[in-house]
Amino acid sequence: MGEVTITINGHSYGIYCDDGQEQRVMDLSHHVDRKMRDISRAGAANNDSHLLVLTAIMLADEAFDLRDNLVTLGEGISETASDLGRQDSGAGKSDAELARTIERLASRIDLVAGRIAQKA
Repeated sequence: MGEVTITINGHSYGIYCDDGQEQRVMDLSHHVDRKMRDISRAGAANNDSHLLVLTAIMLADEAFDLRDNLVTLGEGISETASDLGRQDSGAGKSDAELARTIERLASRIDLVAGRIAQKA
């Protein structure tokens, strides 16, 4: 069992983790600490407990957005795969239709990437 000492909002904590996961825990703690500092600088929290709750909600919101983006991307991939399957079965389909299908998928990927970039 590995152990790391992390610092969040000026407080140090000893954290146990699986061997080999020490760097991951450190990276996660740095992310949480940055979020807490951002909220603290904005003056949105009244005390440490309030700051912790706001940070947890903010991180949960990011996680939900990422999950929703993955679902949207998965639906787009499924739809495109379905479109491609229909195209394979239709001898009269053109390369132009394939290009349009790929462009639709690329647009969906760009949309998801934009949403992720906004949250980063």
